[in-house]
Amino acid sequence: RTGLQEIEEKLAATGRILNLMERPPLPPDGIPLPKIPRERFPSQPYWSVRATDGTVLRSDPNLDNVALPLNDAARQKILLGDGISQEIDAIGDERFLIYSRRWQVPGGHEVIVQVGVSLAEYDRSLRRLARMLTLGSGVIVLLAFGVGWWLAGYTLRPIDRLTHTARAIGEAQDFSRRVDYDGPPDEIGRLATTFNLMLERLQTAFRQVEESLGRQKQFVADASHELRTPLTTIRGNLGLLQRQPPPDADEQTDIVADMVAETERLMRLVHNLLALARTDAGRALPLSPISVTEVMADVCRQAQILSPGREIICQSEPALTAQGNRDALKQVLLALVDNALNHTEPGAEISLSAARVDDHIRMTVRDTGAGIPPSQAAHIFERFYRGDAARTGGGAGLGLSIARALMRAQRGDIAVQSVLGVGTTFIVTLPASE
Repeated sequence: RTGLQEIEEKLAATGRILNLMERPPLPPDGIPLPKIPRERFPSQPYWSVRATDGTVLRSDPNLDNVALPLNDAARQKILLGDGISQEIDAIGDERFLIYSRRWQVPGGHEVIVQVGVSLAEYDRSLRRLARMLTLGSGVIVLLAFGVGWWLAGYTLRPIDRLTHTARAIGEAQDFSRRVDYDGPPDEIGRLATTFNLMLERLQTAFRQVEESLGRQKQFVADASHELRTPLTTIRGNLGLLQRQPPPDADEQTDIVADMVAETERLMRLVHNLLALARTDAGRALPLSPISVTEVMADVCRQAQILSPGREIICQSEPALTAQGNRDALKQVLLALVDNALNHTEPGAEISLSAARVDDHIRMTVRDTGAGIPPSQAAHIFERFYRGDAARTGGGAGLGLSIARALMRAQRGDIAVQSVLGVGTTFIVTLPASE
């Protein structure tokens, strides 16, 4: 209940108990006046008695001869009903709450009794409360704004660190930096974790790009060096053919033979470079079940054709099937056989074998040559790498690099085992096909 409702109920209660109070002596005009229990109200109530036509018969002396107001519309309602309450602003500078009702005096006469109370104290309390609420609300708003500002800054501090870290990484291109976050695993924590994972992936990708660019630069430099030698030889021989007087017939024959050999060498080198370029481009080889037994037989037959006087031993388990690419596997095995023929003496034995080991097919190319020093064995699969001149011959150092790239494209592997003075064994593995 509001304060006005309580005051209104008290005034109504005052009006209802008029009939129960002791009758005072009749005044000179013959109308008795009721006693008003003023001690029931925190503010002193005032009273006024009117005739039914609205004429003021008697007023509370404390009103200084100013009767409590009553208009005709309210008077008619009082005469037809029990009682009404009104808020009046017309008595001095104060608001009043007035309760008016009919009252029957002895002799059958009816009068209108009004009981009113000033709302000044009530209004002052409301204004005081409004000022307190306004001031308190302002303080609370300012306090909430300050706390919210601090909480927002504290909460967004990791995001600010994310921003500074991202800017520093962009300026320095240092993907090794990470965001330091030791808070709870909330949205900000997950954001920091995700950002660090992204930096880790970027660092890996950037390192791979740098390595790839480095390999490409080295590849271009090595390719240029390897191509320069045969081209220089061909250009020098052409100059000899243009010489005046021209060389004799025997010398011209030697020059042309030398140019043919260098041209074939240049073609082999270009073919190898194209093969490496295709593997670097990531072109997937079509894989299917292939008969390793048949591939081994073809390689042994072509090896005998390449070197008719050499002893080449071929051994293979029957019905060996692997998951791979027939042409790529054949090229790898031929490259290994050719490497063995070039790096061993004519009397050295070369053997090829194939067998199933667990869920893989294992193929070996073994020779009984001088072997490879350990310091060189770790680099023989690198592009353009060549060991000592006694073993390199005229190769460009690309054959084993191509072999490794082709085996990786087939989801296989290639490895080497070598012992000085005993020989070298290359091991090729592919997944077995059921």
